Amino acid sequence: MNTLSVRSDLSELNKIRAYLKRNMQILRLSEEDYYIIELSLLEICINIIRYAYPDDENGEIFLKTWQDNDRVYLEIRDNGVPFDPRHTKKPDIDEIMKAGGKGGLGVFLTRKLMDGFKYKRIKKQNILTIYKILSP
Repeated sequence: MNTLSVRSDLSELNKIRAYLKRNMQILRLSEEDYYIIELSLLEICINIIRYAYPDDENGEIFLKTWQDNDRVYLEIRDNGVPFDPRHTKKPDIDEIMKAGGKGGLGVFLTRKLMDGFKYKRIKKQNILTIYKILSP
């Protein structure tokens, strides 16, 4: 099990990418699985950076990865405002395009691309656990 803590800031995305790459190298992931996992993790982290800490509040993102048999798990934690991504509505693509194509797809994409998506809030922490079943 490997962990990382980063500031909730877009400048930290390269650290998150490097962390994921380091931790996924030992697995024999297909390119497709790797990019699905990377996209999903980055989308969730970007949402945390943009929305979890309003008013320029300094926040952190805590990541943990592990493998269990044929599954790769990613746990993403933050101390930001409570947000249960399981209750987001299916995005209206037309509305997103009218708004310039920004925002509204990250959670939807992650839920579609990953095989598991669980949320809980414990001690003022959002805890999202996602997993991908690895291709043989």
